[in-house]
Parts: sequence; structure tokens; C-alpha cells
Amino acid sequence: MPRLIPLYHRATSHLELLTEGLLPLLARLTFAATLVGYFWASARTKLGDGLLGFLRPSTGAYAQIWPRQFEAVGYDASQLGVLHWAVTVAGTWAEFLLPLLIVLGLATRLAALGMIGFVSVQSLTDLYGHGGIAHPETLGAWFDRIPDAPILDQRMFWMLLLITLVLKGGGWLALDRLVARRLAPPPQPA
Repeated sequence: MPRLIPLYHRATSHLELLTEGLLPLLARLTFAATLVGYFWASARTKLGDGLLGFLRPSTGAYAQIWPRQFEAVGYDASQLGVLHWAVTVAGTWAEFLLPLLIVLGLATRLAALGMIGFVSVQSLTDLYGHGGIAHPETLGAWFDRIPDAPILDQRMFWMLLLITLVLKGGGWLALDRLVARRLAPPPQPA
């Protein structure tokens, strides 16, 4: 048995080098394949009409982001303040830009950190603003053998991808690597 441990470590030590670039690349590809469409579709519902729709959120945007406040003002967005508008516009832009940055591998760590914040606020809004806390089937529970509850279970997987990107960066084929190479000072002759 004592001989097996060093043999195992030698056999698996190459995996450490492989996972430095491959694991974050796979995390980005998984994010692109499973979540980019979700976030972009959600962001599109928040755009207002016309060319400046990205500055004038739809009424649905306020209903999604500020459900209780929007209801309190009789679903009249003009009764909400500048803070409500700014958060709604910033949230809409974040839903477009942060996933794009992650897929491109540009400012990956910062974009993934932003998405962690976004998903956290989104989850809290779903739980408390939209009444998800009152619906256990939506909320779900960990360690319950049912892996598809929309909030706790699914968002834990989302967070795992995003935390991987915060810790490891964009990995192979990321624009971060290209930018870092371009900005690195040339090697000095010895």
C-alpha cells in the first residue's frame, strides 16, 4: 500500500497542470452553453421601446427587479425614483455585458465576481420580492435527492462555475491571456 501512494501521485500530478487552463475554459463553455441565453433573454425583456430602450427600461423590468415597490406605486414606473431607474438600467446592462465578458474570457475574474453579485441579488429578489420563500417547491432544499429546484439547487451550480472563474481566471482561449501577453514587458537580456 505505501508504494501505491507515490505511484498515484506521479500518475495524477500531470492533471494539476492540465486543470490550470482546461478547468476554467470548460467552466466558460458550460456557462456559454447553459446560461448566456437565459441571461440575454431575461435582459431583452427589460429593454424599453425604441433606439434608447437600453436607457428606458420596460415596465416588465421594474416588475422583475422591484416587484413590491412597483406594485406599491400602482405599476406606474414614473412614480419610482432615480435609484430604481439606475438599478434597473445597471441590472439590464449587467445581464448583457457580464455574460459576454465571461464567454470572451475578458476581465473574467471581475465579470464572474459581478455575476456572483447579480445572481445573489436575483435569488434574493426571487425569494423575497416574488414570494418564492412561500413556495417550497420553487425554493427547493439541499440534500433532498431532488436536484432541480430552480433556486437553491440550480443557482448553487451557477455559483460553482462562477467561483471557479473567479479563482482560476479565464483559462485557455481567453482574451485575458492575450491581453496579458501584449501588456507584459519584453524580456530583458541577461
